[in-house]
Amino acid sequence: MTIATPEPARRKRSRSPLTRERLTGLVWQIVVVGIAIALVAWLWSNAIHNLSVRRISTGFAFLGREAGMPIADAWIDYSPKNTYLRAFIVGLVNTLRIAVIGIVLATVLGTIVGIARLSSNWLLSRLAAVYVEVLRDLPLLLQLLFWYVLMQGLPAARAAWMPIDGVYLSNRGLILPSIPIGEGHLWVIGTVVAGLIASYALNRRLIARQLLDGRPRRLWPYALVLVLGLPALVSWGLGVSWTITLPELRGFNFVGGLTLSPEYFALLVAVVTYTSAFIAEIVRSGIQAVHQGQWDAAMALGLRRSFVLRHIVLPQALRVIIPPMTSQYLNLTKNSSLAVAVGYQDIVSIANTTLNQTGQAIEAIALIMAVFLTISLGISLFMNWYNARIALVER
Repeated sequence: MTIATPEPARRKRSRSPLTRERLTGLVWQIVVVGIAIALVAWLWSNAIHNLSVRRISTGFAFLGREAGMPIADAWIDYSPKNTYLRAFIVGLVNTLRIAVIGIVLATVLGTIVGIARLSSNWLLSRLAAVYVEVLRDLPLLLQLLFWYVLMQGLPAARAAWMPIDGVYLSNRGLILPSIPIGEGHLWVIGTVVAGLIASYALNRRLIARQLLDGRPRRLWPYALVLVLGLPALVSWGLGVSWTITLPELRGFNFVGGLTLSPEYFALLVAVVTYTSAFIAEIVRSGIQAVHQGQWDAAMALGLRRSFVLRHIVLPQALRVIIPPMTSQYLNLTKNSSLAVAVGYQDIVSIANTTLNQTGQAIEAIALIMAVFLTISLGISLFMNWYNARIALVER
């Protein structure tokens, strides 16, 4: 008696035949792609022909020429004698100043307002609701102009407001104490960042070992050495000075310190408050998406509401919060292009000036698109990676 053995699974898998419907669909896809490529090629050749007829040069060789444009608010060394490439780098830094700092501040403010909307305090929740509804319903450009006009209406430098010693607010902008940053400071900051990364990796390892043997292990001695001790040693070895420079009023302006121009300050406040209103609603809906039973079980154990919110509810709510939060980060980055409305020289403003001076319209616009595309893809990749890290893993 012979027993029939089943064929291997790979033999059972037979490719489905290329039916008429699939063949038709493949042909149509090829046709559509071919039409799209032909259309792009025709537009490109037409643009090149029109530019050559008007004797307008093409290419990015203009980036090596002298820019001749002044940039008032630059965080890196720049003069009008520098090249257009240097001017574009300054504009990129100015755009990143708005995007990165704006994302951090909008996240913090939006989270606070979103939690406040769920507060049992009637007055606090109503104030948070008014904040959200008013800022979401007003156009961002209108809010930007409001803050800019408000900054222009502040007193002159000699009559500047001083809410805190060493901090001045006037129509010259917000002036803060600062620490001059040199090469040695950058090495120390890099050491701090490396220490934070090492502390995070060590914390995961300690948690994994605790799950194996049940013995808790303290992270803070190692983190203290990595984040404070090692940077302090590097700072001492390089002889880095951490002297704080206080601003002083000399004549009609301030000398020293860190100056946030009225244009930058107005744009930052506008995009942060506007985006935080949307983030507040995302945080509120994410917290409400967590089942009420989680709260009830934690309260039955006698845990504090603040502890329950930080360690039980918010980690679960993040799985709902992160995807729409990514969209708000992208919106904030793209909304920074409204800087041209108040004269803040970001990448869009500098590209427009370059376009008017050189006539390189296609190249200038292409650089703007490349910058925003790169920043947006970077934000999306990071947020997608983080979303995958906190996602539930099915067994």
